[in-house]
Amino acid sequence: MDVEQFRKLPLLGILRGIPEDSVEPLFEAITESGLRTVEITMNTENAAGLIRKAARLFSKRLTIGAGTVLTVPILKSALEAGASFVVMPVAVQEVIAYCVRNKIPVFPGAFGPQEIYNAWCFGATMVKVFPAKMLGPGYFREIKGPFPEIELLACAGVTPDNLKDYFENGASAVAMGASVFNLEWIGARDYDKIKTRIREYLMAYAALDRK
Repeated sequence: MDVEQFRKLPLLGILRGIPEDSVEPLFEAITESGLRTVEITMNTENAAGLIRKAARLFSKRLTIGAGTVLTVPILKSALEAGASFVVMPVAVQEVIAYCVRNKIPVFPGAFGPQEIYNAWCFGATMVKVFPAKMLGPGYFREIKGPFPEIELLACAGVTPDNLKDYFENGASAVAMGASVFNLEWIGARDYDKIKTRIREYLMAYAALDRK
């Protein structure tokens, strides 16, 4: 993962529970929408196989990572499959340390100030504040007060309507999951709905005043 490229379009798609036969049409829809960075969670059935297939078909057009990485063996499985970055719901120090040693971008999850600070000190590329919706955008402003150097990724509850609030209050990036990559839409092969939803996020981001 080129972290500087991610900072230019800091929107992360989270794919969980997707069936194998959806990989090619779903990822084609994602690339057509303009999104550039996605993760497949490792608690998805055959996650490593899905990452391998996605990386083989789309790695030149998309940055593909692994989510819900909780142990070093799971991490190694994801990397061997072709994942180029790692996302976690919590901060597992051994996983973060492996990523830091091997120059793999890592986004561990945290919630409270101590957890956020610890994750950053362990070597996080950004700290995923999860679940962000529990305290909302104002929480990011409060965290950035004592920790202005810590980069935060807002996960869970970010919508096109509130995306601006998260960025204006200190988020460096945001993630979007089931509200976009709806399994009913995927099952019905209604990829146009997914493309439309992604573009709503992209338009909301493009409208930000980033001076």
